[in-house]
Amino acid sequence: MQATVKEFDAATRAGSVLLDDGTELPFDAEAFAAGGLRLLRFGQRVNLALDGDRISVVTLSTFPLPDPQRPS
Repeated sequence: MQATVKEFDAATRAGSVLLDDGTELPFDAEAFAAGGLRLLRFGQRVNLALDGDRISVVTLSTFPLPDPQRPS
């Protein structure tokens, strides 16, 4: 799933994204770390992986999502 970064706090490494339908979803530092990123900026397109209704991974739209079957 893709979304657009609405907010990102570099200190807490958490933020929120907007889905294409306008729904805002928060993500935590754990989801940010799982994507292997160092920083996000407002308006950036990202790929998301969801675990139920929680974002489990945030990464750039040009990066593949991590394979949950492969150990990191």
